[in-house]
Amino acid sequence: MASKMLMGDMPELMENILKHLNKEIYSLHSCALVNRHWTTPLITLPFKLFLESGAILYEFDLYNSEFLRFELEIFHSLEQNVQFYSILQHLSLNIISNFGIEDIAKLLRVLVKNTTKISALRLEFHSKYVSKLIHTLLPVLIHFIKSQEQLRKFILNDRDGCPTEFYSIISALESQKDTLQEVTLDGCVFSAKFEVLNNCKNLETLRILDCDMELLKILDHNISTLEISHHQIDVPITLQILEKFGILLQRLKIEARLVIRKESLLLEAIKSFCPNIIYLYITNIGFSTKLLELIGNLQKLQFLSLGYAYHTPKDEERIRVMQFAKILPSTLQYLDIALGIPDTLLDSFIDILLDHCNTPLKNC
Repeated sequence: MASKMLMGDMPELMENILKHLNKEIYSLHSCALVNRHWTTPLITLPFKLFLESGAILYEFDLYNSEFLRFELEIFHSLEQNVQFYSILQHLSLNIISNFGIEDIAKLLRVLVKNTTKISALRLEFHSKYVSKLIHTLLPVLIHFIKSQEQLRKFILNDRDGCPTEFYSIISALESQKDTLQEVTLDGCVFSAKFEVLNNCKNLETLRILDCDMELLKILDHNISTLEISHHQIDVPITLQILEKFGILLQRLKIEARLVIRKESLLLEAIKSFCPNIIYLYITNIGFSTKLLELIGNLQKLQFLSLGYAYHTPKDEERIRVMQFAKILPSTLQYLDIALGIPDTLLDSFIDILLDHCNTPLKNC
């Protein structure tokens, strides 16, 4: 891959890029069409050049904007150069405006004819023009998802709060019930349409990020990796889901931006229902005896990250640090007791922690 800085007008620049790529062009891993200030011809030119170069694309990220317009010759080149996208595996669509939605729909119609090996699909919507999204793009997306043979990872980011009608796209995941393994929902509200995920029996990883926490109640089968992120964790709902997933849960991440209310109930639930956790990440949690009991009970724990919400008296802190160090399981390899925060309660006791820790940590 070329390592030098390439400068010049766009046609000259793309010519230099292709020249320095040499034979590596045939294994082009990813292509991202992102516009900030370029005009339409300057965006589509590199795409057209790569299309006609004989490259094979594995990953495609498309960010639409008012300047993104595919000329007819682009669609013609797509139809003529099937090899370029025939084994495309990762597709990401970031819809940030009303412009170019028709072109994206056309692009998907072309791809669906020869692209059936998508393993990861990421959809992010910031557009407020929901009517065009629903009537123009939604039917094409549903058809595209149903055409895939091995979709394993699905990400839906709905930060602008599309109406629940748009969640009809989730119904298309029924066609991927034998392959889907990982789902991330970001900013979504509750809808019964998400119940289709219960038909995906190989689903192992679920991430609920800043969503209506009622979504946690939907799944009724086993999950080994669970990630919850919210400004205020709903502990009663979380307790239900922890009991449901139970001994099969291995990776748990709870990222709260406010102090977790009823944290003792949460810690007790993890201790009682989830003894096989190997990865634990919790923020805004107190350095309590309940926390120490939980960690001491997780005898398979390998990765531990904690972010503390409040301090205890100095003398009590010192004792708990010693206890904390002694109860760390021998399986632990990674410990983060700060989570990037420079001023934590353990700063002044790090020597005590290291002196009393017998765990062969690889990273601390």
